[in-house]
Amino acid sequence: MFEFSPDAGLWGLAAAAFLSATVLPGNSEIVLVGVLSKFPTLFWQCIVVSTVANTPGGMTSYGIGRFLPAKPEKNKALIWLQRYGAWALLLSWVPLIGDALCVAAGWVRVNPWLAMLMMALGKFVRYIAVAVGWAWLAATWFA
Repeated sequence: MFEFSPDAGLWGLAAAAFLSATVLPGNSEIVLVGVLSKFPTLFWQCIVVSTVANTPGGMTSYGIGRFLPAKPEKNKALIWLQRYGAWALLLSWVPLIGDALCVAAGWVRVNPWLAMLMMALGKFVRYIAVAVGWAWLAATWFA
């Protein structure tokens, strides 16, 4: 296993969370589990760092959507966004469709503050679910 300090773990988690929320591939959940495995007392710090870093990554995709010059093709993300508005951004954490939702939100000019709030809320709940799931799994199976 890799050796790292709590600070290095949180910085690595922040980088992974930001990058995984952009159109670049990544998986911050694996890094979250890795940091929590090594430093379980950092539970809430990991949740906050992940959410705070992942949300601007989603807003980066939102920004890309704001500058799209042509009308994007009708896709599932755009249809959901037109049907549910900013509430659809609660699903911005879902792999593949989440990036498309963020880009579509920028393209249709969803209020950026509302978009950021919905993204942050969805991402926060997701990171709590992953962390609690890992804590339960570690206590049940690996104890």
